[in-house]
Amino acid sequence: MTKITEVAAAVIERPDGEFLLACRPEGKPYSGYWEFPGGKIEPGESPRHALDRELEEELGIRVREATPWITQGFVYTHATVRLHFFRVTAWDGEPKPLEGQGIVWQRVGATSVAPMLPACAPVLAALALPPVMVISDAEAMGIDRWVTKLIECALDERLLVQVREKTMARQPLQHVLSRVLARAGSLGARVVVNSDCGELPQATGVHLTSRALMAAASRPAGELVGASAHDEAELEQASKLGVDYAVVGPVKATASHPGAKPMGWDRFEALIRDRPMPCYAIGGLTRADLAEAKRRGAHGVALRGAAFETT
Repeated sequence: MTKITEVAAAVIERPDGEFLLACRPEGKPYSGYWEFPGGKIEPGESPRHALDRELEEELGIRVREATPWITQGFVYTHATVRLHFFRVTAWDGEPKPLEGQGIVWQRVGATSVAPMLPACAPVLAALALPPVMVISDAEAMGIDRWVTKLIECALDERLLVQVREKTMARQPLQHVLSRVLARAGSLGARVVVNSDCGELPQATGVHLTSRALMAAASRPAGELVGASAHDEAELEQASKLGVDYAVVGPVKATASHPGAKPMGWDRFEALIRDRPMPCYAIGGLTRADLAEAKRRGAHGVALRGAAFETT
């Protein structure tokens, strides 16, 4: 059996969105490569305790706020590792290179250092996902009104938009997608189309329903692939397919699925723990729930009815 080295890793984030990378010093495997700070979890330690210890030893900072995020495995020439990533948003002290390593602040989509460890690529891709998913409600609201609201929202924040109009005719559905791609896409929004809407030629990303997820034998084509999941089996399938994100719920009671039993935050937290892909919470939520969702390990929240409400 292959020995797995458990590692705690940190995405240390400033309020302006910059995050910290460290360069592995001479004498270590992959010296000169850039990575997220962290280190080996010692016997008897929890990932969080290891994170706190490593960041104090390596960077001289004391972590005040850190939330679990994603867990990913990688096979290197010298070891097989499982990386438990935390998002660190508050700490005491200023990071300093205490072990001879280089450090640098970077931005998602604009990194300037190389080479990076292979483990960095999926983490950077996950960091690039916006914290709020807006699920379309154009048929109920009216196409013009919904698109206008979406553009106003996209002017203020990065969004992930799921076009989900399951009863809309194909021509108006294509019209909605075209307008979303042209307007919200130009503002930096990421756009996916729900798999129940059928194939649309201009779509570059797809969001699988839980039914489509369980029926899939391989990851669908697309620049961005996500899935809805409600239990362990569906999340295991999402991990197996290698989707870019999962939407998990319902966390609270929701009018859009009146017969669905809400799982609550504790069950949500347990379901998404140690998953390789970032997860969004869904079901009866608003932007006011974003902080709690992140505290529970979520990447963000998915909103439909409350998408354009202000907190």
